Amino acid sequence: MALTFHSGDLDSSDVRALLELHFGMMRSISPPEACHVLPADGLKDRAVTFWAARDGEELVGVGALKELAPDHGEVKSMRTSHRALGRGVGRAVLHHIVKEAKSRGYKKLSLETGCTKPFEAALNLYESEGFVRCGPFGDYSDTPFTRFFTRAL
Repeated sequence: MALTFHSGDLDSSDVRALLELHFGMMRSISPPEACHVLPADGLKDRAVTFWAARDGEELVGVGALKELAPDHGEVKSMRTSHRALGRGVGRAVLHHIVKEAKSRGYKKLSLETGCTKPFEAALNLYESEGFVRCGPFGDYSDTPFTRFFTRAL
């Protein structure tokens, strides 16, 4: 698998479909007060850089990096397509985001996610990549459903 990353590819029909699936799933499995998924318009914010990951022409995943401060970034909107699950796409997208965060000079990278069964693979990925639990950051509130992680760069 030779992935390529395409910045800002929010208008492709396959990207829109994967994001709609992601938004729908996050809203269906997350309590409203703990659902922080960015809609497509939110991914167009100047503080956010969005990437589509492709294997040839096939969209296999998406991810984004949001600048919280000049030295602090946040992982956003990571999702692997159903057909690409188990192929290392999530890890590759995360590596791309970490590499970009380092190139920007960020000192740390944080993220927020859920903690129920549907989030197990994501939790395992983040922990295996050196992210450690932390408290809420930015405008987030702590809830029993929410987990926060950070990683020094």
